[in-house]
Amino acid sequence: MAKAIRFHKTGGPEVLQLDEVQVGEPGPGQARIRHTAIGVNFVDTYQRSGLYPMPLPQVAGNEAAGVVEAVGAGVTELKAGDRVCYTGLIGSYCEQRLVPADRLVKLPAGITDEQAASMLLKGLTVHYLIFSTYAVKAGETVLWHAAAGGVGLIACQWLKALGVTVIGTAGSDEKCALAKAHGATHVINYSKDNFVEKVKALTGGKGVPVVYDSVGKSTWEGTLDCLQPRGLIASFGNASGAVPPVNLGILSTKGSLYVTRPTLATHIATRADLVARSDALFGIVQSGKVKIETTGKYKLADAAKCHTDLESRKTTGSVILVP
Repeated sequence: MAKAIRFHKTGGPEVLQLDEVQVGEPGPGQARIRHTAIGVNFVDTYQRSGLYPMPLPQVAGNEAAGVVEAVGAGVTELKAGDRVCYTGLIGSYCEQRLVPADRLVKLPAGITDEQAASMLLKGLTVHYLIFSTYAVKAGETVLWHAAAGGVGLIACQWLKALGVTVIGTAGSDEKCALAKAHGATHVINYSKDNFVEKVKALTGGKGVPVVYDSVGKSTWEGTLDCLQPRGLIASFGNASGAVPPVNLGILSTKGSLYVTRPTLATHIATRADLVARSDALFGIVQSGKVKIETTGKYKLADAAKCHTDLESRKTTGSVILVP
């Protein structure tokens, strides 16, 4: 038996409870993992709340790092003792679990388990957004909402390494300072300042070619006015709530704009994509151009407190649970 954080009904953080679950031996193509660090992400709260429906009861969480304890028949690329990480497999808030071996990525030397749990989902999200959703070019200026969050801090550093000017927004002066310290060229406190006016001033009235937005409802209308004609909104989260239904005609009146709602799952659906994007992430971290800092640690049993702090914007950067 292993301890796990499950929700038997959807709702607030209080629905998370500590249970004991049976793990068992790995079947064909599976590996049994003992977790050492578990990543916490906003998507976990969407699943817990019911915004993203899940079968119930459900073990929470989507990413972790740990050690392979055993492998099933047909698994040849992994063995007991290997350090690994994964993302996109719901059920990570636990001590041990069975996972498909082909969704595991080996951890290279120089990447700690805590770093892996702090960065895999967030870092792979940054990779697909800046290399696939909109392939940024050196010299461009982009707008990144929630620049002091876990995804935002990685993005600011990676974009700076690519020679891109980042205008980052955040909800407090302290968070703005954090984003700037991690590579944002300009920062805007959207709780005090009109971010549309600031973006227009910083770009000489032209706006930006792309806005990366994980905030959702509260930033949607302003984001439209930050874009250049034929600009793109990459809407990849709903921290303030889901964007309400939209009359697509507004995209034409604002300048033939584009909107996309991408997901990480689509961009790592194949083993080849998962490995290639993970290698790129590990490489930029090993180079020192992107530094991964675990800014908050909670015990597995305190997952509800962790979700409360995350949703109330008390956290910055990357937060993990420790079994």
